[in-house]
Amino acid sequence: MKKYLGLDLGSKSLGLSISESGIIANSYKTLYFKNDDYFEASKIIADIMKKENFQVLVIGLPKHMNNDLGIRGEISIDFANKVKELVDVEVVLWDERTSTQAALKTMIGNNVSRKKQKTKKDELAAVIILQNYLDYKENNKNG
Repeated sequence: MKKYLGLDLGSKSLGLSISESGIIANSYKTLYFKNDDYFEASKIIADIMKKENFQVLVIGLPKHMNNDLGIRGEISIDFANKVKELVDVEVVLWDERTSTQAALKTMIGNNVSRKKQKTKKDELAAVIILQNYLDYKENNKNG
């Protein structure tokens, strides 16, 4: 069975989620790196992929609502390519529009403190990204 790592890439944080079943995404952790040092961040992810034996990396791909890629989208694509150079795994770029807003909305609905929202939003966004991908895969495997 494939192990999945979901990733919400920020300018200085990595929100991570995991799925060992390929069905349910779970929160994993948030890691931090030097601001805009995506090479360092790609090494961190490659190390986790190797050490924890993940076969698939699902990276959130930020797009504008009109479907255009902005600078954040380009950064995610470059990041995916860096990871692929460092470790031989399947890398999927997954449309993440509204994942961070959905994460914040969920936390606000559950009365999570603002301080905790700040530290957990990337992780929860990664869960949403990975879960959306897994749901899509499940719903389209017979079609």
